[in-house]
Amino acid sequence: MEIALYVIILIMGTVFGSFLTLATYRIPLGQDIVHTHSYCPKCNNKLGFFEMIPVLSYIFLKGKCKKCHEKINIRYPIIEILTGIAFVILALGLRINIYNVFTIKGIEFLLGVLFIVFLFLIAGIDIEHFVIHKGVLIYGIVISLLNIIYQYSFFSNYNLYKVIIYLIAIAIFTILGTFRIKKKAKNDYVYSLIILCLIINFFTLEIGTILTIILALLIISIKSLINKILNKGKKYNNKIPIAFYICISNAIVWITIFLSQIGV
Repeated sequence: MEIALYVIILIMGTVFGSFLTLATYRIPLGQDIVHTHSYCPKCNNKLGFFEMIPVLSYIFLKGKCKKCHEKINIRYPIIEILTGIAFVILALGLRINIYNVFTIKGIEFLLGVLFIVFLFLIAGIDIEHFVIHKGVLIYGIVISLLNIIYQYSFFSNYNLYKVIIYLIAIAIFTILGTFRIKKKAKNDYVYSLIILCLIINFFTLEIGTILTIILALLIISIKSLINKILNKGKKYNNKIPIAFYICISNAIVWITIFLSQIGV
């Protein structure tokens, strides 16, 4: 029975991954992500049911649109698979089974799922557009508040001082970022990064956040060095999607922690 449960979780993760690929494409364009039917960005052909099955559709269609034969980016099935794996690791780390899935463990799993979605959205949009979308940040703040309600409701030793400091910090940097927008500042990316790190800190605690930032800086430094070596004397896009690397690094730290909990 537990194998069946984890297969369902894996499938659920790939479905979420399929939605995330849609969301990261449409959100920066201001398009609806719920009601508008899935379509090919090239020929606008509405996708049928068998064209929207996570991973399998990509394989059956040989990575091309059924109508215009435009190549489908390989990142789509990769994101679907990674999201499925992330859901399974989360469930394993929380020791989810058929007996506790509808208990407090189920709530923890749901909050973890919401956080995974947040990381994927921030990373996916930033790698494409070099921007941290404000709507996604608001979503991150909302799920943080849900986590606060959960922690306060079920744990008597919950640290309210940490929550107050967290909320004040979020408010300050949100106001500062909004002020910069009103003043037509060219870039409020730094303020958004700080809010992103605060949200991550609330879900992975201080040590997880510190490890995330260290790992992100290490990855960015190595990538920048490789780019300089490969593009010596040439012009290249030197913009760095810092939020993308922070989210990826946090996912690595987060997965490492959960794998250690299950003895892997």
